[in-house]
Amino acid sequence: MTHRRSLLALPLAAAAGALARPALAQPAWPAKPIRMVVPYPPGGSTDVLTRLYAERMGASLGQPVVIENRPGASGNIGTDAVAKAQPDGYTIGAVTASIMAINQFLFQSMPFDTAKDIMPIGLAWDTPNIAVVAPDHNKAQTLQDFLTWAKTRPDGITYASTGIGQTTHLSSAMLFGRTGVKATHVPYRGAAQVVPALLAGDVDVALDNLASQISLIQEGRMRGLAVTGAERWPTLPNIPTMVEAGVPNFVVSVWGAFVAPANTPPAVIEKLNGAMRRVATDEAMQKRFIQGGATALWTTAEDAATRAARERPMWQEVVKTSGARAD
Repeated sequence: MTHRRSLLALPLAAAAGALARPALAQPAWPAKPIRMVVPYPPGGSTDVLTRLYAERMGASLGQPVVIENRPGASGNIGTDAVAKAQPDGYTIGAVTASIMAINQFLFQSMPFDTAKDIMPIGLAWDTPNIAVVAPDHNKAQTLQDFLTWAKTRPDGITYASTGIGQTTHLSSAMLFGRTGVKATHVPYRGAAQVVPALLAGDVDVALDNLASQISLIQEGRMRGLAVTGAERWPTLPNIPTMVEAGVPNFVVSVWGAFVAPANTPPAVIEKLNGAMRRVATDEAMQKRFIQGGATALWTTAEDAATRAARERPMWQEVVKTSGARAD
């Protein structure tokens, strides 16, 4: 009888032991590669600068950060893919001031809400725009030369941008509006198309991101006239600022940030932000960014959201004044 009771007790004890054991722990994040969606074509400033971060962030996190370019609709297509992804930290995105502070004023309807559907991880970089012309443009040794020549053109001049409503478009509209130059906007799909158009004479000028143009200027394949930053760029000391070139109060800074789907766990956001910080505060990486035409940044997620909110009224006014529409 005692032996039978012992046999009956075995499954009960096993069951009790199973109940007492904790559930199997979830694998620590990240347990697989992380997808970084870049909502612009390869080769432009957002793509190039994101790749600088991705390589080092992957090493810091112990999993690769894999770039996926999904351009279209002024960055909305790729960012919408991030907004609708699982909020598990395995899909994040690179965004710009255009996406976070401008697009909502360009489009009648947006596929996502920047305040509700995506959450900032932190600011990543800052870069000015730069007015550039083809090196054989004999009427534009300086910005004032170009503006003087432009005002003599009966049909005005043409300027390229990387897309309707991008900062490359709106900063150009600001410049020519303030200086009284008649100018026609010619949008392209990205910086990779702007350069051939300038060299072929299809357009006269562009205010492109410095990060897209700096190597071309240093190699003599493009001529820089003025940067939109508050100070001259360290590796282009001979190119003046817009203010120095005779355009008062003209300072435009273009920034990039990383975002995740809304409701991504705070612990994951914190780890991603920490990986960004290790990149941005590394002295060697800071030098690489400067050489590439940008400044590496590190901020909190809250700081990124605050900057976007602060700049929206300015860009809303520029969109209204320019008459830009994207749909």
